[in-house]
Amino acid sequence: MNDAASFPAEGNHLETPGELPDTTAGGTDGPPSRRSVLRTSAGVAGAGLAFGALGTGTAAAAATDGAGAAGTAEKTPARAGRTMVGVPFERRSTVRVGIIGLGNRGSSMIDLFLALPGVQVRALCDPVRAKTERAAAKVLAAGQPAPAVYSHGEEDYENLCRRGDLDLVYVATPWEAHFEMAKSALSNGKHVGVECPVAMRLDELWELVDLSERTRRHCMQLENCCYGRNEMRVLRMAHAGKFGELLHAAGAYNHDLRQLMFDPDYYEGPWRRQWHTRLRGDLYPNHGFGPVANYLDVNRGDRVVSISSFGTPALGLAEYREANMPADDPSWKESYISSDRTISMLRTARGRVIRLEHDVSTPHPYSRINSLGGTKGVFEDYPARIYVEPDHTNHQWGSFARYADWDHWLWKEHSNPPGGHGGMDYIMIFRLMQCMQLGLVPDFDVYDAATWTAPVPLSHTSIRAKGTPLPIPDFTRGEWKKPRTGVDSVKPSS
Repeated sequence: MNDAASFPAEGNHLETPGELPDTTAGGTDGPPSRRSVLRTSAGVAGAGLAFGALGTGTAAAAATDGAGAAGTAEKTPARAGRTMVGVPFERRSTVRVGIIGLGNRGSSMIDLFLALPGVQVRALCDPVRAKTERAAAKVLAAGQPAPAVYSHGEEDYENLCRRGDLDLVYVATPWEAHFEMAKSALSNGKHVGVECPVAMRLDELWELVDLSERTRRHCMQLENCCYGRNEMRVLRMAHAGKFGELLHAAGAYNHDLRQLMFDPDYYEGPWRRQWHTRLRGDLYPNHGFGPVANYLDVNRGDRVVSISSFGTPALGLAEYREANMPADDPSWKESYISSDRTISMLRTARGRVIRLEHDVSTPHPYSRINSLGGTKGVFEDYPARIYVEPDHTNHQWGSFARYADWDHWLWKEHSNPPGGHGGMDYIMIFRLMQCMQLGLVPDFDVYDAATWTAPVPLSHTSIRAKGTPLPIPDFTRGEWKKPRTGVDSVKPSS
C-alpha cells in the first residue's frame, strides 16, 4: 500500500475497463517524465510506462485470439542466477534504511522504522523538499543523526540507491515508479521492500526475479495484510489442519475510494485515478491474494497456474464526477475504462480455486473477503465468522474470537501494536527488521512479489479476451514443489 489513510484505507488502487494503454481510450497525451512518476504532486501523464506490452506477447495474442494466448506465458525463461528461495539475510545488529517516497504512506511508515531498536533511517528521497524536511525532523526527534536528503531532479532516488551505507531501500511512491526504483536498489546491492504492486507489467516482474537472483539481494512485496491478526490466525489454523484438506479461498480489495480519488488534497495529483483510464483488470490484487496464497502454500508446495478474469462496465467514477465535480475540473478530460468490479478465478497445480475481486468505484463497505474453505469447514471475514467440524453444527456460524489461542506468536508478543491498519503495518516492519538483524530467511521473496502482482497485467488481458484463461508463470522455476516456511514462521530463539 502506498497511501497512509487511516484504517481501512489500505494502499493504492486502480480500475479500468478499456483497452491496453492507448491514447484513444483515456485521453492521455504521452509518456510521463521520470520526475512526474516520482513526484506525487505531478500525476501521471501517459500510459506507455504503465503497461506497454506484457512482455511475453500474451497481451496482443489474447486481445485478438483468446485461444492462442495461453501458450506464450508458459515459456519460462532460463534462470540468470541461483534461486533466492531459502536465502537468508546477512546478519547485522543495525539495519540502515533509505526511504523513497514521503507522501501519505511513506511519511507514516517512517514512524514505525524509527520506533524499532537497531534500525536507523539514513537517507530520504522525495521531489517535494518540504516532505523530506518534515521526515528528517522526525529522524532527528528520534535521536538519530540527520539523514541524507535527496530531492533534486527526477533521478535523485538513484543517488540514494548508490549510497554505501544502506542495507534496505523502502519504496512508497506511485505504482508506475516501483519497478525502476526496485531495479535501481537491487542493481546497487541493496535489499528492497516495495509497496503494492511491485510492478505493472509481466516483463518487469521477470526482470525483478532475474535481478534478485543475480545480485543475491531480496526484492519483497511489503504486503501488510499478510500480517493482519485474523489472517495470521487463519494461517496457523490452516497449517494445523483445522479446515481439513484445503479446497478454495477468496480475497479482495473492495473499498469505495471515489471521494479520495477526486480529492485534490488526499493524493497529490491524479496519478491514482488516472490508472482507471488505462487498464481494465484488477489493479490492486495483493491485499486479497497475498494472505490466501499463504494459506494455500503457494510457491511452497503449490502454485497458481492460470487466471480467468471478468469485468463489469466502467460507470462508477464517471457518475461520481457528474454528481460532484465542477465543469472545469481537469478530471472531465479523462475517460474511465477500468471495470467497476473485476472477478478473477485462479486455479492451482493441486486443483484448488482462488477467487479475487477488486472494486473501488462503487458504494461498498470495506472488505477484503478473506475466506478459506476445506473438507472440515470454512472461515469468512467481514465480519469474521467460522464453521468447522466438529466444533460447529446445525449450519450456524461460530465466533472466531473463541480461537484466539491460535494467534501467531507475533500477535501474542505484540497484542496492541502501534501504527495504522490495526497494527499490521508495525507487525510487518518488526518482522522484516528482525529477519535482517538475526540473519533469517525473509517471510516472502521476489517470487511471491511477482506471483501476487501477476494478476494486474493478466486480468486486464483476460478481460479483453472475454475471460480467456491465461497461464500464470512459474516465477520460481520449479522451486515451488519444495515445501518451505513463510509467514507462518517459528519464533526465533535469539
